[in-house]
Amino acid sequence: MGKTDLSTAAMREPSEPPATSAAREKILRTAHDLFYRDGVRATGVDTLIQASGVAKATFYRHFPSKDDLVLAFLDYRHRRWMGWFAESLARHRAGQTEAERKAAPLAPLSAALAEWFRDPAFRGCAFINSVAEVGAAPPGVREIAARHKMEMTAVIKELLGAAPGAAEVAQAVALVVDGAIVRAQTKAAEIDSALAALDLACRALIGNAEAPVQAPTLATFRHSAKE
Repeated sequence: MGKTDLSTAAMREPSEPPATSAAREKILRTAHDLFYRDGVRATGVDTLIQASGVAKATFYRHFPSKDDLVLAFLDYRHRRWMGWFAESLARHRAGQTEAERKAAPLAPLSAALAEWFRDPAFRGCAFINSVAEVGAAPPGVREIAARHKMEMTAVIKELLGAAPGAAEVAQAVALVVDGAIVRAQTKAAEIDSALAALDLACRALIGNAEAPVQAPTLATFRHSAKE
């Protein structure tokens, strides 16, 4: 099974309306990379203008304020990340047998997140990071973040099919996913333990906590739990 390149340059670009100008796209893509890598507050307008290679007047014509650009960045990131997420889940699910899909419907989730966590460009969840940085200012940040999490949860629910309580399980799994993202972001050495904890929680939530687990993965989790 091939590995998807998840770098900020290679992650699938969302389609844009034909009327969108090249200058606006250049500013937006530059903001995406810098906001995600360095943070919203740490990235100033002058840095964005210089990195995107546009004139100041051009920048402000497309984005009258930094707040406008932050909201556009989050919307862009949402479409870009969700496109990758759905594709990655489908790819990993296609690699399962029918029996594996029934026994471990959430296995593609762990596999997809493992790819993302191990990518050198990984800096956690852009929406968790942005809400933590700017809170309710500018208006709209929390709403975009909430919509992102709602749509992520809906995609996770699709993995569960018509299983009883699928909606409730998907909500719980989404919370565990957020915890795993933060854990993996905090320290690269914690990626394996974050994924092991995610796997254990997913199996417990679908009533399959007693299923066999590879010893190294479980050992990693137990070691982490003792810290």
